[in-house]
Amino acid sequence: MTDKVIVYTTCADAVEAEKLARHLIDLRLAACVNVIPAAVSYYRWKGKVENSGEAVLMIKTARALVDAVRTALEKAHSYELPELVAVPIVDGSPNYLAWMENEMARPEDTAKENG
Repeated sequence: MTDKVIVYTTCADAVEAEKLARHLIDLRLAACVNVIPAAVSYYRWKGKVENSGEAVLMIKTARALVDAVRTALEKAHSYELPELVAVPIVDGSPNYLAWMENEMARPEDTAKENG
């Protein structure tokens, strides 16, 4: 088991997805964000079944940065209730995991900036 996770979120369109992806990378809260520009989501919202076209973001980050990712997304996201689901990365290429580690802020540095 690693200390890395993939955080999933969706947003209204590819333009917002790019904005959110760049924001997380600029803050060093993610090593990489994949944007999948065309997805259709089906869900119940306020008692009614809905569906909408969305973009999906796969945010590669560290478990210790998930709270900071959540805060950044909640501030910048257009949705009233943004999706945020973190899935553990059980294993991976040692070189890729090391690269991830080098591209992200240290959790203690993030806490200082937000505190």
